[in-house]
Amino acid sequence: MKRLWLSALSEKNLSVVHDWLLSYVLTYDNLVQALVIACALLIAFLIDRRIRLKFSAPELPQKYFAQILSGLLPLASPLLWLFLQLISLLVAVEAQWPHNLLTIVVNLLAVWIIIRTTSLFFDNSAWVRLITVIAWTLAALNILDLLEPTIKLLDRFALKFGKMHISLLTVLTGFLTLVLLLWGARLLSHLLEKRIRENSALSPSIQVLFIKLSKITLIATAILVGLRSVGLDLTGFTIFTGAVGVGIGFGLQKIFSNLISGFILLLDKSIKPGDVITVGETYGWVNSLGARYTSLIAPDGKEFLIPNEDLITQQVENWSFSNSTVCLRIPVGIAYSADVRKAMALCEEAARQTERIITDPPPQCLLVGFGESSIDLELGAWINDPVNGVKNVKSDVLLKIWENFQKEGMEIPYPQRDIHLKTMPPDTGGMAGEATDSPPAGNALPAERPRPHRRRSP
Repeated sequence: MKRLWLSALSEKNLSVVHDWLLSYVLTYDNLVQALVIACALLIAFLIDRRIRLKFSAPELPQKYFAQILSGLLPLASPLLWLFLQLISLLVAVEAQWPHNLLTIVVNLLAVWIIIRTTSLFFDNSAWVRLITVIAWTLAALNILDLLEPTIKLLDRFALKFGKMHISLLTVLTGFLTLVLLLWGARLLSHLLEKRIRENSALSPSIQVLFIKLSKITLIATAILVGLRSVGLDLTGFTIFTGAVGVGIGFGLQKIFSNLISGFILLLDKSIKPGDVITVGETYGWVNSLGARYTSLIAPDGKEFLIPNEDLITQQVENWSFSNSTVCLRIPVGIAYSADVRKAMALCEEAARQTERIITDPPPQCLLVGFGESSIDLELGAWINDPVNGVKNVKSDVLLKIWENFQKEGMEIPYPQRDIHLKTMPPDTGGMAGEATDSPPAGNALPAERPRPHRRRSP
């Protein structure tokens, strides 16, 4: 009996499903819409093949459109299909024909194209997932004819501040608009930065200045347009801007000072990327000029972040400010018994033998003083590429000087002290426990006296 009841129930369910399919799915209207969808897909596929063959030709100037084509070619077929489906949907709506399948296909295609485009232009996976969820939600609501009621429901949850009407719909719309505008401003700023850096007529400091001004302008414009698009009155932010000004005057004084100093450095071109500078005890190459700090890379690879204010208020040695040719001063000491003129000639010859030392102006060695242990010389040699390092050139020159001195028997002295022992008169006696004027016999007091030392050759 139970089996018969279950069999009858299953037959009844199958009958209901069969009737529903015949009434709502396997109908003449749906069959016509399916044929229209299939025809649109076939036409889009054929046109997509022709487009790929044409735009992949060797004679196409792809150097200007390579990035655009690489992003749009994979979307050519879906875009063409969506375009044909939109035309068929508009025709069906105007003629008052059934168009439920066409609406579903248009929504699904639009969501798929949005997700693919987002994945091409967004590097952050979190933003891609957020846009994917929003797109699928809107598509589902539109397919189920719930999009308009949902919009009305979100608009009911609102707060009024005078004439200002802020609802949940306004907040969501403003957020999405602001995200899209900021993304567009970021993309446009990257394109402008690339074009500015390719312009060789602009100096590096002017390039950095234009890049920063363009980024600030685009981001500020995107924020203002986003706020205005949701109906916010910007005049109400005057109190906020006044509070920000007070905050800058007190708590943000150093930050604001660094920002202004950064713009001054870019305008007066005193420091630019690639310069070799010394700030206090820090020496290195200017890697980049930031809004708050300047990146300085030392010869050992360490990167120092120096506040821009320090570059304005402190003394800065710029080795390549107006001229990249700089003089290296290398101290050299020789023994008092050495031939001074010959030693000077050997030093100049060592400088000329070094690869990066230039000949105009020529190297010159001078006698600068008589030290305790040596005759002090100073070799002046010039280079025109301080960006490639300074200490390495000094090392090469000193190595050549050492080799030349070794060949000519020239001595480089080192400090030495002699100890002299003096014999004192014997003790004549005195009270026990009292200090005497002279030490016991046989004792000696050391006396030190520095003097120049000359080594003798063995």
